[in-house]
Amino acid sequence: MKTSLGTLIVMVLIYLLHPAPSLAATANALPEDEGSTPSNLIPQQHWPSPVDDMERFTFILADVLEYRPKGDHSDFRWDIEGWHGGDYKRIWFKSEGERNTAFKADYDIDFQLLYGRFFRKYYDFQAGLRSETQTFGGQNVTRVQAVVGVEGLAPYRYEVESALFISHRGDLSVRFTITKNFLLTQRVVFQPRLESHAAVQRVARFTTGRGLNNIEFGLRLRYEIRRELAPYIGVSFDRSFSGTADLVRQEGGDPRQVRFAAGVRMWF
Repeated sequence: MKTSLGTLIVMVLIYLLHPAPSLAATANALPEDEGSTPSNLIPQQHWPSPVDDMERFTFILADVLEYRPKGDHSDFRWDIEGWHGGDYKRIWFKSEGERNTAFKADYDIDFQLLYGRFFRKYYDFQAGLRSETQTFGGQNVTRVQAVVGVEGLAPYRYEVESALFISHRGDLSVRFTITKNFLLTQRVVFQPRLESHAAVQRVARFTTGRGLNNIEFGLRLRYEIRRELAPYIGVSFDRSFSGTADLVRQEGGDPRQVRFAAGVRMWF
């Protein structure tokens, strides 16, 4: 009993003469491979530089690439867009067109080259040039327009695209597109799509009247073999209004059209 009491006194004296090390000293003393996290406590001197997030990428999406059977007036249509750049700055291209349009043009081809700048979460501001060509009986009519627009993802995952076009003659027109994807299963996707055009001036040679020009509403059902490749079937309703409908009738077209389609959606 005397020996144990003496041992206890000696241990107390040793403790008082050698206090416990500080927390920082303990952290330095602990090796990293023992599960400690000293690097979280003390700044490290040899960490690599922050990740450079300015890497460039390229993305191309063929959202509409379809054949539309209709007896002797079968046609095809495409709507393709893509970009190259980073998170904040991108170069965009867009191409939309069709054969055998409602207003009896052989072809209607639209191509845009735009500069895109991220300005708000999920939204890009875009500006650039647009070239539109329509072919009637082998004769082309072409115009070049300046473009200002916004593209992004609205609440509830609605993909929206709006653009204002200004020709060198001062003609103003707008286009608005909204798309929504509904996942019926992990591979089957139902996609409603609405596109509309309007113009301030009447431009007869491009079959464009003043006011609301047309509304096209499409329903497409696709099966994603892979995310990047999805064949689909669908139907679209296209109706022209007011002055544009009159111009369509003058050209021998039908201002109301229903077309069935089969195509493929792909991106890479």
